[in-house]
Amino acid sequence: MRAWRVTAHGEPEHVMSLDEVPVPAPGPGQVLVRTRAVSVNFPDALLARGQYQVRPELPFTPGIELCGDIAALGEGVTGLEVGQRIVATDIGVMAEYASVPAAAVHPAPEALDDAAAAALLIAYQTAWFGLHRRAGLQSGETLLVHAAAGGVGTAACQLGAAAGAKVIGVVGSAAKAPVAKAAGASEVLLRDETWIDAVKGLGGADVVFDPVGGSAFEGSTKCIAFEGRIVVVGFASGEIPPVRANHALVKNYSVLGLHWALYQQRRPELVAEAHQELTRLAATGAIRPVVGDTVAFEDAAAAVQRVAGGTTTGRLVVEVAK
Repeated sequence: MRAWRVTAHGEPEHVMSLDEVPVPAPGPGQVLVRTRAVSVNFPDALLARGQYQVRPELPFTPGIELCGDIAALGEGVTGLEVGQRIVATDIGVMAEYASVPAAAVHPAPEALDDAAAAALLIAYQTAWFGLHRRAGLQSGETLLVHAAAGGVGTAACQLGAAAGAKVIGVVGSAAKAPVAKAAGASEVLLRDETWIDAVKGLGGADVVFDPVGGSAFEGSTKCIAFEGRIVVVGFASGEIPPVRANHALVKNYSVLGLHWALYQQRRPELVAEAHQELTRLAATGAIRPVVGDTVAFEDAAAAVQRVAGGTTTGRLVVEVAK
């Protein structure tokens, strides 16, 4: 089979190569998947650079999220069937076949095509756990979403709107504003010197969903409402901001961390429950991953580089097979 591999650490377009490798055999508790589509995530760029929290031994296959068909079941796997269309997460799926843990496999929603299904799990699970499990978002509250035109940002906007919240999106350029608006943001602000006062003028944010960090987090502490909750999802800006405990005390707000992969490790039943709810919402049309572009399998390295550059909107998906 063909598989993309990272052969050294560096920029994705320079260190990724498309190689011929053997088709893997599923081990105990694993599932072999024939890949239909792989969504590109920012961690793919971090993996290539050697900056991710997990550092696979070189050479390795990147890609952490796919839609595909089960080709074979490993020993001890139950509840899944050969030929079943599924979605799954695991490092090493940017290939024509991939072996993944059965615990990371879920039925693909029938309402979503391959590209949209490939882009569902990580972004929407992250947004779901951040908004509902960690922040307890309520109908009528104001939700502020940073990077609202990105993959996880559009997911948060859609889920916030579906929950009955007033969604304010912050984006990096005017060109990205329509994407956030279409995802459910009733107000869209540019990330300039005026967005903090604008949020204050709208009554402040009850919940902040922040995958950016840096100045986005610092600004959020200035416009957070009484008893507000800031959910720290990531640091796409490259800057990890300090959390000032005295400021949180004086303004009476909470800072909540979200490491979604820990739920997959420690509370997989909650992940399965969330997937059922996301599947229901997809069937009703309340949510649908925003796929900004699809590219051929041969162009995967360039796609990872595009995501690394932060210029994409929605999700970028690599088509592997049809």
